Amino acid sequence: MTTPVRRTARSTAVRPRPRRLRQFVPPQHGAWAMLLVPWLAAVLTVGLHWPHLPLLGAWLTGYLLSYYLLQAVKTRRPGRVRAQLWTYGIPTALLGGLVLLLRPELLWYAPAYTALLAVNVVHARRRAERALGNDIASVAQSCLMVFVVATAAGQPLDTVVTAFLAVAAYFTGTVLYVKTMIRERGNTTYHRASVGYHIGAVVLAAWLSLPLLGVFLLLLVRAAVLPRRRLTPKHVGLIEILASILVLIASTS
Repeated sequence: MTTPVRRTARSTAVRPRPRRLRQFVPPQHGAWAMLLVPWLAAVLTVGLHWPHLPLLGAWLTGYLLSYYLLQAVKTRRPGRVRAQLWTYGIPTALLGGLVLLLRPELLWYAPAYTALLAVNVVHARRRAERALGNDIASVAQSCLMVFVVATAAGQPLDTVVTAFLAVAAYFTGTVLYVKTMIRERGNTTYHRASVGYHIGAVVLAAWLSLPLLGVFLLLLVRAAVLPRRRLTPKHVGLIEILASILVLIASTS
């Protein structure tokens, strides 16, 4: 009779662990593509240099820090995320300090990131994180990393212009497209704006390279056709994983 009791106690003790882990991992799965694709696109273009590794670490922990910082602004209860702020703030400061020690010229990007983060803060205070302007600011932060990687490698910015334009065009279009699939499903204005944007992106891709033209034609079809289908958020996410891989390959080929 005592064995089941012990098993129950053990299972009860184990259960909170995933919950505690989720408290330190933002529920924004699409953000990881926005973090990794621009970094990878630039690294595959200019080559991997060892400052890119601490830069990637600072980039990832910095995102996690910013997410919980914005949560503190939104809820006006910083004490609720104090543990997360310390957990991600320390490695961000250490890794970011190392990168700046190696490449102090990266400080030139600080004003741009400060301004874009300010946009996020304003929307967080208004509890309007899903607003289009906030999403575009987040895309700009993400895609600016292409130039940061080039600078960290000591390479001129024009070497990564194609990669920057490709990922910026893709993620901006994704903001519009995903809204037509979930929050703005059935909104004809958003759908027309998404399709119109993707037509413009196809023109840009044709100017950049043939591989990108092929990928953006597929993205245009996806933006025009899929909003008329009933797909789950999971299926939408899986399609975007494939799309981001194709953009990454085409932008560096």
